[in-house]
Amino acid sequence: MPQQYPQFRTGMLLGLGAYAIWGVLPLYFKLLAHVGAVEIVSHRIIWSLFFLAALAALWRKWPGIWAALTTPRLAMTLAVTALLIGVNWSVYIYAVVSGHVLEGSLGYYLNPLVNVLLGVFLLQEKLTNWQKFAFILACAGVAVLASGAGSALWISLTLAASFATYGYLRKVAPVDALEGLTVETLLLTPLALGWILWLTMAGSSNFGTIPLTNVLLVVGGALTAIPLLLFTAAAKRLPYSTLGFLQYVAPTLQFLLAVLAFGEPFRLPHMICFGAIWVALAIFTVEGIRQGVRASAARREALRDEGPGTIVGQC
Repeated sequence: MPQQYPQFRTGMLLGLGAYAIWGVLPLYFKLLAHVGAVEIVSHRIIWSLFFLAALAALWRKWPGIWAALTTPRLAMTLAVTALLIGVNWSVYIYAVVSGHVLEGSLGYYLNPLVNVLLGVFLLQEKLTNWQKFAFILACAGVAVLASGAGSALWISLTLAASFATYGYLRKVAPVDALEGLTVETLLLTPLALGWILWLTMAGSSNFGTIPLTNVLLVVGGALTAIPLLLFTAAAKRLPYSTLGFLQYVAPTLQFLLAVLAFGEPFRLPHMICFGAIWVALAIFTVEGIRQGVRASAARREALRDEGPGTIVGQC
């Protein structure tokens, strides 16, 4: 219950702020539609590095960043996550500037379902019968979209797969959010600088041509880091189940922008696919709540069985 979490309201505001920023980012990227997706990503990486470096210095995170870079196993993991997030950013920005925000929102709706798939295959997690039905329903919805209007379905699948895998690897990597993102950005920076240098030498760079474009590209650094920091702060204040609900704010805002603001076509195959996925997500959410309630009840029962005279110590 909310009253059990003194910082619940603050956590909700922080979490909603993070997901709201992610949800309306298509408006920002639309302003940069005249700039190529890879160039936008390259500037996003470079200006993010300046922003993150300043925060790392302010919060004294550089020793942890250096430790991550000099730990071979962790550095290799972060190199893979850097590649995944780079692909995710590039595909999403391409989706926005090419008029496929709807497919982008579908990708992030699919993300929790891909997380379930990773849990089954990598963590040997078991699904209830209802969860199995929900997963089959979601797959059927995607199949309908693929057969009826799925020319850009690769965008949705790439976004879902890349971000789910990224999330899994970052979860198991022993590094905090700011340190991990800074290392990932550092590793991507040579590629970003190389691309911008090539564009500049070819006379195709958009940076330095229009003042508004320059400002928007620089602001991209803050827009990358701020929602992540808000999310990290929210995660420390909210129960995991609440975060699970909040994750649907961003794709819902993107969906509304795609249909209502950008006028993207929402045909029958889209309706069937989105409808199937929304029902599947509702089933997963209800089942998750039921499992959480059962787990809490089991813990309370175990504590009662221990009795007041039980001494709990540390080894």
